[in-house]
Parts: sequence; structure tokens; C-alpha cells
Amino acid sequence: MRISIFGLGYVGCVSAACLAMNGHDVIGVDINPLKVELINSGKSPIIEPEMDISINESVKQGKLIATLSTDEAILQSDISLVCVGTPSLEGGGPNLQFIQKVSRDIGNALSKKKDYHIVTIRSTVPPGTIEEEVIPLLEIASGRKAGAGFGVCSNPEFLREGSAFNDFYSPPFTLIGELDPRSGDQLANVYSGVNAPLVRTEIQTAEMIKYVCNAFHALKITFANEIGVLCKSLNIDSHKVMDIFAMDDKLNISKTYLKPGYAFGGSCLPKDLRTLQYIARHQDMDLPLLQSIIQSNERQAQRGVDMVLKTNKKKIGVIGLSFKPGTDDLRESPMVYLIETLLGKGCQIKIFDENVSLARLMGANKTYIEHVIPHITSLLSNTIEEVINNSEVLVIGHNSPAFIDLVSQRNGQTVIDLVRLVDDPRSFGQEYDGICW
Repeated sequence: MRISIFGLGYVGCVSAACLAMNGHDVIGVDINPLKVELINSGKSPIIEPEMDISINESVKQGKLIATLSTDEAILQSDISLVCVGTPSLEGGGPNLQFIQKVSRDIGNALSKKKDYHIVTIRSTVPPGTIEEEVIPLLEIASGRKAGAGFGVCSNPEFLREGSAFNDFYSPPFTLIGELDPRSGDQLANVYSGVNAPLVRTEIQTAEMIKYVCNAFHALKITFANEIGVLCKSLNIDSHKVMDIFAMDDKLNISKTYLKPGYAFGGSCLPKDLRTLQYIARHQDMDLPLLQSIIQSNERQAQRGVDMVLKTNKKKIGVIGLSFKPGTDDLRESPMVYLIETLLGKGCQIKIFDENVSLARLMGANKTYIEHVIPHITSLLSNTIEEVINNSEVLVIGHNSPAFIDLVSQRNGQTVIDLVRLVDDPRSFGQEYDGICW
């Protein structure tokens, strides 16, 4: 394929070299004459293993050239990858001036071209940038409409300095956010030689994923570092601790617990977090990440309360009371917090939880129920129908497949879904709200 790459910095150079090695005809564009001169002479403008050899071979074979001219690049290519920088502004937001400029430049060049062209943003940009900034600028400058006169995609990169070539050819996935299937189809052909699952999704989803990945990487590093300094203060080998920790690929290094939902609770997580913080304080350690977890969890619990109160309705039905399905454990359940708070606001509560109802009679948590939260157990109903018939708002606290029919057959009630019970909450209309979409 014929590909133009705008911005010959780290991402642009690596992308250009790898795509040329894959047999595509690549033309790089940059405003810096030195970068253009280096590439055309077969040299790499950046330091990265294998770059000099790859660029030199690609230039010799006529697969890679560079230019200062946007018009030349657009007229000689079918797909453009935009790899310009988006550095931080003083307030923390991204500086989009380079994205904006290249969008105008490409749009002006497209006005001189008859053929359909795909514009792909590979730079890291906030969700909404392509639809709210890039597309309007392209349309104004080109006089064409996105999806008809040209295609648009988001294609975030996942390259690490020092291992960029391996990362390019074998990423965790190749991600395409597409304006329409035609755009996505053509861009997918660019990566036919890449060994990775191909994920095609909406543009804003693709834009968001890059930030989520980097935030999680930073979170993991910070978590390991805080555990490390705490272990050192206790004369414990932190690398041994984390090596054993990482052996657990069921809960620790896995997809488990990575689905957005309501706050955590139960007899272990809150208690053990508090103990870890207690140990740190006694070692005179300041561990901001670990300290923030319970605070963030409490804020998530409050969001559920706020969603119910925003309905301005008083008859509330709660489906699922224990801290997770399949248990009668109410210790530190965020649902108990939600109910107690709503009671304090004058709401009338009906609750259904089959496991908790049984626990009142014989469960291991019978003593806790009778002595700590007896005021809540008096609100328990024996049937789910009783809760539905006496409620204006239904709060879903458990992700149980048995509750899906309940949502579909509700009789005009507002539903507050705290657990993402259904795959597409938006399809249930305005009276269905979730703590996460």
C-alpha cells in the first residue's frame, strides 16, 4: 500500500521503518529539514535498535522516502498516519496545535486530490479530539465530508523505547477506531503482516484505551514501588514478595477485578488495606497510592447514593444486598452503606436478596445481621415481586443473570444499575442509568 506518515519523531520513524520493511511504499513528512535529509540519506533521526539498518535498506529499495511537502505526500499515498507530538500544557492538558496544523494541511492537500484517502490519527489524543477537532478541520480545508470524501480512523500505538521493533511487529493487539467500515477495512490491510489480534471499535473508545493503558502501567509501577519501600522498612525482600505475587494469574495478574462497577466490600479487602496502612504509619512511611484506595472506594459508594437521590423518588427497591453474589456476607457491603444513607434521607426501602434471607435463619452471618444491622433486615422481602410492586426506583446491586428478565419486564420504574447487568444499558432508554457504561 502507499502510506504517508506525518511527524518523523519516535513513533513516526519506527512506524515508517517497519511499514517499509513490510513492503509498503512509505513517504515520511516533517517540518524539520534535517530529519528529512537524514532519512533520504538512509540514516535514522532517532536512536533505536535496528533503525539505521532498516531505514537504510528501505531507502535503497525505494520503499521509503521523506519530504517537507504535505501535498506531495498526500498525492502519492492512499493512507496517512499522523504521528505528531501532543505534549502537555502547563495545566496538564495536551497541546493539540500540531494535530490541528497537520489536519489543516492534509485537508488543503485533499482538496487537490480526486481519490478517496484515509486519515489516521496515531498520536495520543483525548477522547473526542478526532470527531470534534480533526474531522471539522479536514472538512473545512478539503471541502469534502468525512465518510464520503475521505475516511478517518484512530490507530493508537503501543511502542516502548528500546524495544519498538518487537512491539510494532508483535503488539498485544492492533487497535483501529473507525469512522466507518470502509475506513477500517483499508487501514486493517496496512497491518496484515503484524502478529497480533485486530480490534476494531469506535473512534472515542480507541482514543481512550491508550490513556487507560498508560495509566495502568503507571499504577503498577507505583504500586510495586510502594510495596518495595514498605518491605524494605520491614527488612523483607520486596522482589521475592512481588515474584510470588505475580505467580497468581487468576486474580493478581489477570482480567479479574478489571470491570468497572460499584465499590468493593467484604471481610478482607477493606480490613487488610487498613492494616497495611497501619503498618506503613508505624514505619513512618508515606504511601499515597495505598492510602487513596479506600478514599476512592468510598467516593464510588457515594456515587451510587447520589444516583438514587437524583431521581427525587422515595420508594426504593434494592435487588442484591451482600457485597457480592453467591454469599450472605454483609460485612462492609457498599449496599448496606447505600441503604443506610437512603434511609437517613427519608427513603422507603424494600430489599430482596435470597442468600441474606436464608442467613437470617441459619447462616454464618446470622449474629452479624441480628446485632449489627437489625434495622436493615426488617426491610427484607421474601419475593422479588414484592420489591418491584412497591418501588419507584430499582437499584441493582448484584450481577446475576436472573435479574435480567426483571429489568426487561419492569413496570415503568427507574433502574439504577450498579453492576452493568446488561451489555448495552443505553438500549433500555432514559429510565435506565448505570454507574458505568
